[in-house]
Amino acid sequence: MTYDSKWEFWIDRGGTFTDVVARCPDGSLVTHKLLSEDPEHYRDAAVQGIRYVLGLKADQPIPADSIAVVKMGTTVATNALLERKGDNTLLAITSGFRDALRIGYQARPRLFDCNIVLPEMLYENVLEVNERIDSHGQILEPFDNLTARSGLLRSFEKGVRAIAIVFMNAYRYPQHELEMARLASEIGFTQISVSHMVSPLIKLVGRGDTTVVDAYLSPILRRYVDEVASELGGVKLMFMQSNGGLTNAKMFQGKDAILSGPAGGVVGAVEISSEAGFDKIIGFDMGGTSTDVTHYAGEYERAFETLVAGVRMRAPMMQIHTVAAGGGSICAFDGSRYRVGPESAGANPGPASYGKGGPLTVTDCNVMLGKLQPDYFPAIFGPNQDKVLNKQIVYEKFETLSNKIHSSTGDSRSPVEVADGFLKIAVENMANAIKKISVQRGYDVSEYSLCAFGGAAGQHACLVADALGMTNVIAHPMAGVLSAYGMGLADVRALREQSVEKLLTKDNIRETQVILDRLSIEAIEEVKAQSVSETNIETICNLHLKYDGTDTSLIVNFSSLESMTEQFLLLHKQRYAFVMPDRPLVIETAAVEVIAAKEKVEEVSFAQKAKNKQPKPLTNVEVYIDGGERNTPVYDRKYLDAGTKIQGPAIIQEAVSTMVVEPGWCASVTDEGNLLLNRIVPLERKSAPGTSVDPVMLEVFNNLYMSIAEQMGFTLQNTAHSVNIKERLDFSCAIFDPEGNLVANAPHMPVHLGSMSESVRTVIRENHYSMRPGDVYVLNAPYNGGTHLPDVTVVTPVFGEKEHDILFYVGSRGHHADIGGLTPGSMPPHSQIAEEEGVLIDNFKLVDSGYFCETEFRSLLESGPYPARNIDQNIADVRAQIAANEKGVSELRKMVVNYGLSTVHAYMKYVQDNAEESVRRVLDVLKDGEFIYPMDDGNQIKVRVSIDKEARRATVDFSGTSDQLDNNFNAPSAICRAAVLYVFRTLVNKDIPMNEGCLKPIDIIIPENSLLSPQYPAAVVAGNVETSQAITDSLYGALRVMAAAQGTMNNLTFGNDKYQYYETICGGSGAGPSFHGTSAVHTHMTNSRLTDPEVLELRFPVMLENFEIRKSSGGDGLFSGGNGVVRKLRFLEDMQVMILSSHRTVAPFGLNGGNPGSLGRNWIERSNGTKQQMTGTDKADVSPGDKIIIETPGGGGYGKSDINS
Repeated sequence: MTYDSKWEFWIDRGGTFTDVVARCPDGSLVTHKLLSEDPEHYRDAAVQGIRYVLGLKADQPIPADSIAVVKMGTTVATNALLERKGDNTLLAITSGFRDALRIGYQARPRLFDCNIVLPEMLYENVLEVNERIDSHGQILEPFDNLTARSGLLRSFEKGVRAIAIVFMNAYRYPQHELEMARLASEIGFTQISVSHMVSPLIKLVGRGDTTVVDAYLSPILRRYVDEVASELGGVKLMFMQSNGGLTNAKMFQGKDAILSGPAGGVVGAVEISSEAGFDKIIGFDMGGTSTDVTHYAGEYERAFETLVAGVRMRAPMMQIHTVAAGGGSICAFDGSRYRVGPESAGANPGPASYGKGGPLTVTDCNVMLGKLQPDYFPAIFGPNQDKVLNKQIVYEKFETLSNKIHSSTGDSRSPVEVADGFLKIAVENMANAIKKISVQRGYDVSEYSLCAFGGAAGQHACLVADALGMTNVIAHPMAGVLSAYGMGLADVRALREQSVEKLLTKDNIRETQVILDRLSIEAIEEVKAQSVSETNIETICNLHLKYDGTDTSLIVNFSSLESMTEQFLLLHKQRYAFVMPDRPLVIETAAVEVIAAKEKVEEVSFAQKAKNKQPKPLTNVEVYIDGGERNTPVYDRKYLDAGTKIQGPAIIQEAVSTMVVEPGWCASVTDEGNLLLNRIVPLERKSAPGTSVDPVMLEVFNNLYMSIAEQMGFTLQNTAHSVNIKERLDFSCAIFDPEGNLVANAPHMPVHLGSMSESVRTVIRENHYSMRPGDVYVLNAPYNGGTHLPDVTVVTPVFGEKEHDILFYVGSRGHHADIGGLTPGSMPPHSQIAEEEGVLIDNFKLVDSGYFCETEFRSLLESGPYPARNIDQNIADVRAQIAANEKGVSELRKMVVNYGLSTVHAYMKYVQDNAEESVRRVLDVLKDGEFIYPMDDGNQIKVRVSIDKEARRATVDFSGTSDQLDNNFNAPSAICRAAVLYVFRTLVNKDIPMNEGCLKPIDIIIPENSLLSPQYPAAVVAGNVETSQAITDSLYGALRVMAAAQGTMNNLTFGNDKYQYYETICGGSGAGPSFHGTSAVHTHMTNSRLTDPEVLELRFPVMLENFEIRKSSGGDGLFSGGNGVVRKLRFLEDMQVMILSSHRTVAPFGLNGGNPGSLGRNWIERSNGTKQQMTGTDKADVSPGDKIIIETPGGGGYGKSDINS
């Protein structure tokens, strides 16, 4: 594969621009940049770029004999996915699962949106196919050839030519999918994507989405490839895949094209950094609308489950984290905080400095500060594309904004200081994104170098490095076109994976070796078909291992049992700070990567040998940098010789980007022409920003607190044992001030977050003078801040230097799979006292001065009339919660070191004050209202909301609510507070943390001994999951905001001595004054996920027969309520099944003339065909072959429609 004396073209066809790097026959490189879409001048940008470099006219053929190869990355598929412009696609799926991909895992994407917007589906029609193979390979229903053929013909006659075939358990047993594919081929479908070939991995939803993407995008990709190939006249054409490897154009598939361009950037960053001697890097690619960050420490990192444009992708892709902070990110002031992004000005109108009426952006901040000099920026603006950046408009807009901020807050920042403040926030946002791929995963980022590329990275690289404690930055001469450059440096790669899902034993390792051998042969054949030398082929075999019962795997090299176990334990210790050596390991996936390494070519030197080590600057300019105005030299990079050293502050200008060398940094030019930036003056943290509120630091601290809570959540999710926590994400993590007030939380479960502060305050009240460093407390008591017994809260105090000096608290709450009680899963439908719901844990010291009190905790879980059923699992989960808390402790300590304790404490108060003011603004426009909410059992919730406009306060009065009940629908007062907090947070139409401040302007009156303030030993299990939903709907009704949602979580529990399982089931959301309700989604106080159907069937002796949207169950109205769902489970062992639900008697209300949603229903269908109706709170013993069917309620309609008026 040598291309001597011929051209090579390396091309990145982006969404806005296409970058071309051409390797000339003499080995030199030339670059060219052009618009990706310019139909008036050329058909295709990539081909036009080649023509430009070769000096060809539009009508001249491209000389194929002169070009060795064209290597491309393209966003054609990505753009088609984002814009939903792929081919009309048919989804063929197992009967009963027509809506499985639409429902997904039932969570809503944005927790506090009343109008729930879900991603648009890619397929046009669904064909349900009669067939079924179970998780063990038994054929339960043969493939129905006749009805399948009939359905295919109907779609074919309508013009559909792309089909995605997705059958249950086909990842392991594909015979029915193969029969369906044969039929589709015979009929004439031209794009047939089959799930076990596209993504042979367990999880119906992720594999199904990936297969649909492949069918939807491959035809458009094929047309594009054919178009380019026809223009190139036989030139070898290769494309970059999302996994970072090149492949022949004929093998390029839709599922592998999503990150084609960004993957080239990762390859480029890794290759140029390795060449420069850096083997640990953070890739920092900052463009106009967003920033991509990646982690590399010797091998490419890939994600095997990714969410792209609302679609779950189950295929290997470069692990790239994107944050909405680019040069075009809009800078705005919301009355109290500076905000940067996520909205972008785009290319049109673009930043204010483009002169087209655009808003202020990060780019404009740099213009204002002098870090971007218009005289040295391409003159491409204005009607004739000959104007420079408009500095005057930027100055005027920042002057106006500065005045606005002063009038709102009294803050006296000058316009240039305002711009500097926005830049600080943008830098922190990017640093937090890098923490997610590094610090959050156990890597010490201070040991890494920052590889900066993309048009805007150079202006911020030193500042981002400082924010992370990094001291090295590398910028290649091709940094502005590094994605294109990376295409030329990439290897040909073929990847194969196969789900295994077996214990790691010697016998299973031998079986897995057979799988790896087969995958290796397939991948090698694919690579060899691309005319590569066999001597250059390398095969890498890996296994994805995980602890039994968990869902997060780590990748190890395939070797002996002992070696792989050791590798896994080391990785787990690094990532999560603990190991469980006694727990069995599971082989999740076998993976093979075959690499045909590119032949080494002579490196291009981008720098002259040292001639002029102290070049003269082009000019000197005034730049606001490091807190003040400084006279700063401007250099042209092309005149910097090897060996040149430039100390900051300085600006290094080049054709496609600008590098800012901050004070304390030194830039040097290597022999290869790289710019290496090193911090030569140790970073000194500036004096604390002070304890008076600063609108810039308010936003910085908002984001920092949120980031810490998210890192805690990541740790808990990935280290817990319970499916409830790991997969359903039924957990929450938060940080609290010294008084126990909620400061920030990751967006998890609303019912947890609003009530957890009560648990923290209980720990403070009961242990304030006895707490010591290393202590950790656990509780679930509903009368001391808990919700219901399965929700276990772990609280860790954060101590200062003095033993009794408590600085903060961190807490994590997780729904344990079982905590005892009458029934497995601890959700008994008929409990009347707390002890019947499980083991009560009230202020128990779980860790005493660093010693884990396991024996004592086990004794507690074994106690009482109904002890916990799986104590080992409880122990594993609380250990995970301790680990999550420790992550929070560690990050809070770092924050104190960076900013000072007094500042951190002050901003804990200010973020609450900011949330308080946001709620007060909502109160200014709300009206008084009241509502009576009837419940299925004949009781009621009554609420009156009174707004005091003058005092800007609200009173929420629940007087008139029914007394404490003798059933389990009692809701502790902490739940009522949580519901009020949630509702008023949803009324704030902007992103603010949900914290204690939201409740400060609200007085809540809850009558004692009512169902909203029960006394021990009242049963409460349904209060958390059911009554909480009723409270939220009551408040929305009183405020006339929206109709009722399904108003229940449809809690389904089943189990026996060996198995325990719990899930909540989605339904319809309520309609509002300008929007329809959404079907089949979780609402309000929950957002828990469902276990994937294939995982459910593999782990539990059940079969999911049906899961689909319940048509016409939403209430009619001017705006209709969302539909509920139908879920049918067949049991394969003797079990007990419990349902705990609402709205089986009273329908979810409509509002302003809208009709109510449909009632929910549940029943047992016995194996002999008889039916046993169930109430909303019921249980039954089931035998093999029995089924439970749940129909969930729809949401209420809003407003009178023509039909019901």
